[in-house]
Amino acid sequence: MITSVNDPLIQVCLDQARKPRMVTVEVNGKSVSLPRPFPSPEDWRDIPIYFAMIDRFNNPASGPKGGLWNTAYSGFQGGTFEGIRQRLDYIKNMGFRAIWLSPVLKNCAYNPYTYHGYGIQNFLAIEPRFSSNPAKARKDPNFVEMELERLVEDAHARGMYVIFDIVLNHTGDVFEYTGFGSTAPWVREPYRVAWRDANGSPRSDWPEPPLDAPADAAVLPIELRRNDFFRRRGQGDQTNGDFDSLKELATNYFEIDPVYGAIYPVRETLIRIYQYLLARFDPDGYRIDTLKFVEPDFALEFGNDIREYALSIGKKNFFTFGEVYDNEDMISRYIGRNTSESTDMVGVDAALDFPLFFRLPDVVKGQLPPTRLAEMYAYRHKAQRGIISSQGEASNYFVTFLDNHDQYHRFYFVDPENPNKYDDQVAMGIGCLFTLLGIPCLYYGTEQGLFGSGNQLEYVREALWGKPDAFNESHPFYQAIHKIAAIRATQPALRYGRLYFRPVSGDGIHFGISKTVEGVLAYSRLLSDEEVLIVANTSVHSVWEGHVLVDYDLNARTPGYELLYCNHEAAAEAHLVENPDKISSVLLEDGTISTGPTRAVKIKMNPMEIQILRNRI
Repeated sequence: MITSVNDPLIQVCLDQARKPRMVTVEVNGKSVSLPRPFPSPEDWRDIPIYFAMIDRFNNPASGPKGGLWNTAYSGFQGGTFEGIRQRLDYIKNMGFRAIWLSPVLKNCAYNPYTYHGYGIQNFLAIEPRFSSNPAKARKDPNFVEMELERLVEDAHARGMYVIFDIVLNHTGDVFEYTGFGSTAPWVREPYRVAWRDANGSPRSDWPEPPLDAPADAAVLPIELRRNDFFRRRGQGDQTNGDFDSLKELATNYFEIDPVYGAIYPVRETLIRIYQYLLARFDPDGYRIDTLKFVEPDFALEFGNDIREYALSIGKKNFFTFGEVYDNEDMISRYIGRNTSESTDMVGVDAALDFPLFFRLPDVVKGQLPPTRLAEMYAYRHKAQRGIISSQGEASNYFVTFLDNHDQYHRFYFVDPENPNKYDDQVAMGIGCLFTLLGIPCLYYGTEQGLFGSGNQLEYVREALWGKPDAFNESHPFYQAIHKIAAIRATQPALRYGRLYFRPVSGDGIHFGISKTVEGVLAYSRLLSDEEVLIVANTSVHSVWEGHVLVDYDLNARTPGYELLYCNHEAAAEAHLVENPDKISSVLLEDGTISTGPTRAVKIKMNPMEIQILRNRI
């Protein structure tokens, strides 16, 4: 077992990754040869992501340990790497090219509740509870490592990519605050602590973590076994305190070396850990948990160092995106770099698109006006004006989503009085997700109609495989996602095109972006001479009939618009209407009014209907 980042085996692994080789993988009875390290995709906008919580996705050998699949169970349900591997075709057939896995590293063995994986105790080992045989994996760590490696290689053999969820900000509950327990009120000066042994018991004779403590005790690698490397201030201010019972690392701790100057040992250890993880298991990207709570300069350094190591082994587009659960201004501090800075380093590639998440679901459900979405993008353009990333304009690569494991309600809502009343909102939401800027990410179970909601996060972390017919590829939501993903894959404008919100009109003369709740959301993606128009009637009650403005010059020779997708079978035909002689007025986003001739698509839409159309060229 490797316990130190300076173990020679780690250096051997890092060096071997620089020597490309071929591996053979069996896929559905056929042998597939593929390179390792596996090459990166040319452009991540081509790669829709499916987010699977390992413990809650699938276990082909047994049912959920907590009983019913849809109860708020806070322990390990029993999902495994093998359970995901056996459903790779199910995920790919839906239209996804990448899988984001919740954290794979070993959590505190004595804690039965960190099924989510974010309470890491050993950063150099894989969680044995995600193995098909946990007892064997505890005795032989190589067993579960091989299962994870097989999962990644089988995904690669299908032309799919794998993203690991990683943690820089904190560890698991590896020590207790003397006199308090797992948590304590935040204070300015560090507390006295008692480090936990292999059983999870706090040891009063371990005020510092012993370097020779057992592998399940304290924390690993041994380079982190030092009090100075933890804040030890209790919880409260999460930039300087614990994340509940998860103990925050002191990533700002530094020492002065007479030769090298300031040295940050925690940062150096974490970078080494995740370079090793990359070399050992060949993932294609990292999603960085709680990035908001580490220092921006560390985010810059980490993103740059991981990218450069990935480049050195031939992964030319290794993708990093961070969780910055905040607004545009905060996100801008953590991605890429500001062009006004003198550094040559470029940090994390992108972020989870929380500003979009704060608006899009409510706009689609008719609870916010479409103008709120247009305003968000307008402000983003200003906030990121001086930001560059390795991908280009960072916001084009933000990972977009409708819901996730950190919310108390899934996007899909079921009315007990009328269970299918809001089904059309799912296709509307997915349609917008796959056609707006960014890289769309779907939370597992959406395709099977999971609708968890409650006062615990566990309500949205269902054990999917416990649901009857859990992997039904004929489910209407699965089919809708499949169709929408296929349209995105065949329409370059939806992946690379510029985004413009489109004014709408009821009379064909007076146009403006819809600014009422239950309004009409309309926008276009433009690429060269292509315009793909997306229109969604967010009303749950009313039919809408009117005009949607399109680009006047680009459509000068357009004979009309063709329907690519609609979530209503009997969609009305859309007509391109020209008003060369009639002067129309258009209320612009900045409040000014423009007048002149227009070209618009005349359209009729049912409640909760989305249409994706394209100009004929």
